Amino acid sequence: MRVLVVENYQNTGLGNVGAALAEAKAELDVRRPYLGEELPSDASQHDALVMFGGGQNALADDTHPYFPALHLIRDFEARDRSVLGICLGSQLLARAFGGTNQVGGATEFGWCGVTLTEAAKSDAVLGAMPVAFPIFQWHDDTFSLPPGAVRLAGSMVAENQAFRLGRAVYAFQFHFEADRAVVNHWSTAFAETVAARWPDWPQRLEAETARNGALADQSGLAIARAWVATI
Repeated sequence: MRVLVVENYQNTGLGNVGAALAEAKAELDVRRPYLGEELPSDASQHDALVMFGGGQNALADDTHPYFPALHLIRDFEARDRSVLGICLGSQLLARAFGGTNQVGGATEFGWCGVTLTEAAKSDAVLGAMPVAFPIFQWHDDTFSLPPGAVRLAGSMVAENQAFRLGRAVYAFQFHFEADRAVVNHWSTAFAETVAARWPDWPQRLEAETARNGALADQSGLAIARAWVATI
């Protein structure tokens, strides 16, 4: 199992997704195109694609000229190979398949509740999950569903929190990869960014971790393992 991992920002970490891929003994080909590393021209050398998040928006082609290279995403889908997009990655998936990106107006930060749709009950990745659960969020943007997408989850702020296209192309706005270790790392690595918008986060972090962290970790790892099983 050879998986292409696209990191779009520094210090993001693989979290639960990395743990599930390690359990499956996957070989990871990690690319950091924001640092100038090239992406493959097609999906022929990989069994699956993972795209992580970042602070930029999905339309930031001027500063991230690789964003319009959406043919790579579509090639994985055309070959029926599993694809996972998280946060920015989900927004790029929506863009690749004809959805509309909305920049701003959908801010969520911290552990927030998401609710699964009726369609999620029979989904290969989310079917075993409870109808509602807390999971970590950090985003301002959202998207409309691409044509043919199956909506799988929403929240009070962002109607489209997860969707599936075809057999195994999955987009998740929420950060199910962010276990407590990742959240703690982000809280330190991006402390200035967080403080500028949520100055009380250092005071809230311990209590919110105690309230939501264990269940969110359990939920995130379950989702990660279920997605890896689609590869």
